[in-house]
Amino acid sequence: MDTPRINIVKAGGKRPSEEFDPEKLHRSIVATCLSLRTPEGQSEEIARSVCLEVIRWCGNRPEITSADIRRIGAEVFAKYHPEAAYLYKQELTVL
Repeated sequence: MDTPRINIVKAGGKRPSEEFDPEKLHRSIVATCLSLRTPEGQSEEIARSVCLEVIRWCGNRPEITSADIRRIGAEVFAKYHPEAAYLYKQELTVL
């Protein structure tokens, strides 16, 4: 995925910021779906859709927080799989 260069400020600012990696988001969405026995193909498609919408939301913002990514990701995710989105938002998935 082609994404603009965006720095992610980590929660609490205790760790250094890092560049936004849509693949990391993609993997966590897929893992959350799979933890609820969502078929692999459907999980991949949901993750692609969520990532694209999060990337659009990021727009031209030069910096966002990891909490922003989780919040926006969960909002978008809920359109596709509400139960998995709840788990994702609550960080209950084991990755």
